[in-house]
Amino acid sequence: MRIPRIYDEQLQPTVGSNLTLSESGTNHVSKVLRLKIGDHIVLFDGKGHECQATLTQVGKTTCANIDQLITRQSESPLNIELLQVLSRGDRMDFTIQKAVELGIKRIVPLTSERCGVKLDAARAAKKIDSYQKIVISACEQCGRNVVPPVMPLQSLSSYLKTLKAERDESEAKAETESSADSATQRFINITLDPRAQHKLTDLPATGHYRLLIGPEGGFTETEVQESIEAGFVGVTLGPRILRTETTALVTLAILGAHFGDL
Repeated sequence: MRIPRIYDEQLQPTVGSNLTLSESGTNHVSKVLRLKIGDHIVLFDGKGHECQATLTQVGKTTCANIDQLITRQSESPLNIELLQVLSRGDRMDFTIQKAVELGIKRIVPLTSERCGVKLDAARAAKKIDSYQKIVISACEQCGRNVVPPVMPLQSLSSYLKTLKAERDESEAKAETESSADSATQRFINITLDPRAQHKLTDLPATGHYRLLIGPEGGFTETEVQESIEAGFVGVTLGPRILRTETTALVTLAILGAHFGDL
């Protein structure tokens, strides 16, 4: 029987110690999983620490005794950031969940000119909080012990301008560094274009990739130009146009299979 995994950011793993689970951990154990005293759980803090524990108290306050520390590597060797323009309904939720399972390191939600989702500041903050909970749940399910962050919502134009400024500064610094040093720090910025000449498997194996995925309506010409100025290059997944939620996952799977550990 699979031992339930519980995220607890306050975890301080020491064998033999008895700890009190956080409010979210308590709710998950007592109300969602309905576990009992004596049941085994795995706790992780989202920063790489993980341990097996036995429940000693279940209720409004839930406690567990740490039996053993767990040392294992479940993180992808690739450092991939997903820059995803918001999609409608539960498509964004699905994309985030599966991206975590495929090893994404950071998620940057974006709005764009043709984005079908419009949010004010309050709703945007709630949405980001919801996305982070989806990430945590996906980590609990898939066995990851490092929780990828979901960044605050921002416009694509603003993000690309910031990225271009950082890129220009990085290139200026690289002039005084060796090519080997600068290559290890540089991300390859990619976006999908069915008209592109190169495939994902043609990319250099740097291990650092930023993946920009647009909305259902695609990017405007201005956004395309801004992405080029920010250093993004187009690659193709073939002659067919994929839905926005399909594109990210297929791309992550190909990168993981060709350059990573899939």
